[in-house]
Amino acid sequence: MISAFEHFRPHHQELRTRLLRSILALVICSTVAYIFKEQITQLCMEPLFRAYPELEKLVYTKLTEAFISYIKISILTGCILSFPYLLYQLWMFISPGLLEDEKKTAFVIVFWATMLFVSGGLFAFFIALPQILKFFMHYAGSNLIPMPKFGLYLTFVGRMILTFSLAFEIPFLMVMVGKTGLVSSQYFRKKRLWFYLAILILAFMLTAGDITATVLLAVPLFFLYEAGILVGSILKKTNKRPAR
Repeated sequence: MISAFEHFRPHHQELRTRLLRSILALVICSTVAYIFKEQITQLCMEPLFRAYPELEKLVYTKLTEAFISYIKISILTGCILSFPYLLYQLWMFISPGLLEDEKKTAFVIVFWATMLFVSGGLFAFFIALPQILKFFMHYAGSNLIPMPKFGLYLTFVGRMILTFSLAFEIPFLMVMVGKTGLVSSQYFRKKRLWFYLAILILAFMLTAGDITATVLLAVPLFFLYEAGILVGSILKKTNKRPAR
């Protein structure tokens, strides 16, 4: 048992180092985000003010609501900012056990996973969120005066950005599942219609039933799904190349 523990100790220490660096990066990014909390929250509120120009301010009804909301949005921003570094640390932990070709493949996957994550967040904020807010705010009128709460609105925006960012990771997850051998790209191709239906239902739920926003989310996810099938097929053919 001692020898086995000694054998595992270098990996344990490596994992500990990577985790500490990841936590430190998250803390630093969240701290920087907290310094600019007012600018970040103002940026988050702009789509709401554009969707309903009559609305000039948000409200909060609990003494701690503003403070806790600032903490939440800072941590979320820190997660987004540190995401590439977190993926890099994961890759560095895995790469010593990979072959040289596999290391290059892992690096490419990490890069594109980061790009998909960022693209999902940008898509949510600049395209989907304004459409969804217009849908919600059009119910306001002479008998209904909207008074959105500061904390709830920031939570709504943060969850939407994070949800879209993770949703855009579909090709990355498909490739990872294919690399493990659990599911092949051929399976995703055969079950395409069922996955399309699942994407439509997911998009409909995420956009609270707004047809326009549902289409805005579902269409790019369809393309990303097909991209995942294509990349999985390419990697499968590459792995089957005969050794010389």
